[in-house]
Amino acid sequence: MKVILLDNIKGVGKKDEVINASDGYARNFLFPKKLAVEANNENMAKLKAKENSNQYKKSVEKEEAQKLAETLKGIILKISVKSGENGKIFGSITSKEIADNLKAQYKIEIDKKKIDLKEPIKTVGTSIVSIKLYEGVIGNLRVQIVSE
Repeated sequence: MKVILLDNIKGVGKKDEVINASDGYARNFLFPKKLAVEANNENMAKLKAKENSNQYKKSVEKEEAQKLAETLKGIILKISVKSGENGKIFGSITSKEIADNLKAQYKIEIDKKKIDLKEPIKTVGTSIVSIKLYEGVIGNLRVQIVSE
């Protein structure tokens, strides 16, 4: 019997997957526990509509991420810090500070976890920071550290 899984089941399959299950397993375990529904025409149509909806949402999110990446290309984020001699700054600039300054100066909200900083910035000058905006979409942001 073909069934559509409504939840991830270890050793059986993942959510929204169509599998072949024995009649007894489907009727006595999957259906009563609401883990699956029968793969009839109506349920298959619902599954197809759900997949199309998810695919559309993903394409819209990717498009928005690409627009944001283009916006970030033209931005030079200036951060003022106190620094000592020969360009060394007191402390360091972390991804959290970059995210906070981006929000304060340009009203762009980006999660600090998406900012790919190998190590904190510790010198005055300009550096390019990559930001993972979406799967396969990476934006580059120029961060200019200026001493006060």
